[in-house]
Amino acid sequence: MRAGVVVLSAERWLPLSVAHAARADSMTAGHRERRSADVAHPIDDFLYDYYGVKPGLLRRWHPGGGVVLAGSRDDLATHAAWRWYRTAADGVGLDVTAFLADRGDTVRYVAALLAATASRSAQTGCLGLHEWAMVYRQDDARRRHSLPLRPGRAGTDAVVEAHRLRCSHFDAFRFFTLDAVGRNRVPLTRESQVAHEQPGCLHANMDLTKWALKLGPAVPGDLLLDCVELAREIRTLDMQASPYDVSSLGEPAVAIETSAGKAEYVARQRGFAERAAGLRTRLLTVCAALTSSEVHP
Repeated sequence: MRAGVVVLSAERWLPLSVAHAARADSMTAGHRERRSADVAHPIDDFLYDYYGVKPGLLRRWHPGGGVVLAGSRDDLATHAAWRWYRTAADGVGLDVTAFLADRGDTVRYVAALLAATASRSAQTGCLGLHEWAMVYRQDDARRRHSLPLRPGRAGTDAVVEAHRLRCSHFDAFRFFTLDAVGRNRVPLTRESQVAHEQPGCLHANMDLTKWALKLGPAVPGDLLLDCVELAREIRTLDMQASPYDVSSLGEPAVAIETSAGKAEYVARQRGFAERAAGLRTRLLTVCAALTSSEVHP
């Protein structure tokens, strides 16, 4: 066995791969059924359209770096054919050197962003108003979703005007309407993303799915699915707290324009932040192992 490498027998890893595929299938079943029927779902579709989540790729179980899969030629054929895997005397595993040659800059950026985010205290004063700012004073024909506005056009604008916008996430801020941009507490840019990202942000925590996908086969399969699962739950709150009426999707509103709605939003936001912190730490561990391999091949 090579130093620092764990070898898994086929008896150990094949059941893990099968269980992973079954979990992925269960998570994507609704989306796959709706897609075949050409039915949109404004909550669920976000993960697939915005993050580029593909059900087939989610089914792929990766053991992560530093793990070699042993077994027969037939057992190993699937993994051996995937990009960045290599076959050695003791089995098939991730070729970290090849992966870093292609994705090293991405690994270093993701590590820097996640570490900066983890270093800050969670801020919970945004109240999900980013979704409101995305439709502020906007012609209804230009909205991203066909769902009606729960408070109406004038009521939606009034909520934005009654609150201070405190968005800290550039990829939400960049969709603000022109009239809403100047109302945010600070201007945000792509270049300043590392400086502003904070662990209470719903979108920063949904983005753990993005970073897990960017890190590809270096991320163990269970960690990827944990990130996707959390993102789906967060997206539900994201839309419940938005100005859109999500009752047709079977979801109750979280009316952040009321005291009760604000309290519910913040409580759930804090719960998501706690769960995301653990996933962020696990992703940072993946990045650290990769960059360590880069320094000490």
